[in-house]
Amino acid sequence: MKIEKTVNIVNRRARFEYEILEEYEAGMVLTGTEIKSLRSSKASIAESFCQFIDGELYIINMMIDEYKLGTFYNHKTKRERKLLLHKKELQKLEKKLKDAGNTVIPLKLYINERGKAKVLIALGRGKKLFDKRESIKDRENKRNLDRILKKS
Repeated sequence: MKIEKTVNIVNRRARFEYEILEEYEAGMVLTGTEIKSLRSSKASIAESFCQFIDGELYIINMMIDEYKLGTFYNHKTKRERKLLLHKKELQKLEKKLKDAGNTVIPLKLYINERGKAKVLIALGRGKKLFDKRESIKDRENKRNLDRILKKS
């Protein structure tokens, strides 16, 4: 089964706000109208984060718009959605979250080639103000270098 349209929803602020330590690919538990809305790219992970509740990892504040053709079966736009990872990965993440300053954030939401909704999550540590300034300088230097190379 081939999916014609690829869905890529990216959290652009995540790499600017956090230093990425490790990345994981996780599945999600979704209802029917959520996956239909997701396939039409009606989702946002800009303000979302991940949290352990009773030993299971949930993504919180992820917004999936209501499916416009859904009737009373429609879902809530912002609800906790369970993430699916292997038990060893969950234990490893939970142990690393106990360290001060670490958090789990979603980087990318997509549908893989088999038609399953996946989230690329990352273990990250918040950047300080001077780290953000460094990121801005690097981005501007790269932009200037690209301009120079394009002219020549």
